[in-house]
Amino acid sequence: MEKVSNMMRRRLLVGASGAVAAAGLGIARADSQEPASQSNPGPVSNERPLPDYAKWKDADSLIVHSANTIETRRSAFGSGGVTPLDRLFIRNNVAPPSEDIVKDPDAWQLKVEGVGKPRTFSVAELKTLGLESVPMVLQCSGNGRAYFPHKPSGTQWTVGAAGCVIFTGVPVKAVLEAVGGMAEGMQYMTGTGGEEIPQGLDPNTVMVERSVPLDAIEDALLAWEVNGEPLPLAHGGPLRLIVPGYTGVNNVKYIKQLAFTKEQSPASIQQNSYRLSPVGVKGTPEHDSVWENPVKSWINYPAEPEQTLKAGRVQIRGVAMGGISEVKKIEVSVDGGKAWKEARFVGPDLGKYAWREFVLEADLSAGTHQLASRATNAKGDVQPEERVENNRGYINNSWRDHMVTVKVA
Repeated sequence: MEKVSNMMRRRLLVGASGAVAAAGLGIARADSQEPASQSNPGPVSNERPLPDYAKWKDADSLIVHSANTIETRRSAFGSGGVTPLDRLFIRNNVAPPSEDIVKDPDAWQLKVEGVGKPRTFSVAELKTLGLESVPMVLQCSGNGRAYFPHKPSGTQWTVGAAGCVIFTGVPVKAVLEAVGGMAEGMQYMTGTGGEEIPQGLDPNTVMVERSVPLDAIEDALLAWEVNGEPLPLAHGGPLRLIVPGYTGVNNVKYIKQLAFTKEQSPASIQQNSYRLSPVGVKGTPEHDSVWENPVKSWINYPAEPEQTLKAGRVQIRGVAMGGISEVKKIEVSVDGGKAWKEARFVGPDLGKYAWREFVLEADLSAGTHQLASRATNAKGDVQPEERVENNRGYINNSWRDHMVTVKVA
């Protein structure tokens, strides 16, 4: 079994920038190369319309990078802890299926393999096996990619490819119990998405199929609801595999098969994509897989570079997450990390996988201030100053990269 390492404590070798992926298939490939905005971006204009499957979203709160990559504006998270669905980011590795699949969500079929009694369940049948809710951070593996200096290919996310939501469904452990438990010798939980694969293509090159270590089963769900509403197509409805504490790609949308396997999926998205390879080196199975979210935080207000604040008392607000361990401490600096003050958490504690809102009251004098935040989780992991350099710009939790500069007059 591939060992789950503490990836954020590693420092990978830096080489040349990655190659541009092939284009022209008319679909987004797994770990696709989406149109890039600028690196280390300032304000981003939004000239693209929302795609039809996401027309119900709040366009003013979002940045549309492409039809499959839509980011929440830094100023649009709000301060309630749970991210409203109409502001939640969208990331699809492959164009979503037809809207028809959510018209009768209870009829969706899930095949369960690698167990004592393999069988297929409808969502209606899954609903009889158990019910649980888990508040959690849903975050794209590439959130923070825009801050990498080598300009990795892929969507240039800043902070908006993340949100905190509440998924509801049946625990994977309950499903396992209903099918006689796991077959002997299995080492991974593997989810297969229900996106359509165009004829003539090798499915392994485009299908979304991800394997995670068996430890991830503990709090995993098969979810049909989010924030109290039926799971929409834009977020993986009618059924999605939810793996709390793991990056978004591991939370497989439109899941049609849940298998317990001895080996990781042969799909490219598992074998080559979402790997922490050195800059200029294509990912292979010898490189760590992008699985767990790291400890991370950022400031959401004040954060607009074109905004000038009035000198005096300012409420500095943001969000902090612990990854797979509860966030326990948050510090804020107003001088670029030279000095830190402990901030306080506000609002409800929704559990170890959710983020916490934080605030620090600070008196800011006239001039320019660099605002940064630094989180610590229950395991003792501290958000680092520097990013882990890697070819595709994954899991950036550098507090310096996420720092904001504000003007005070």
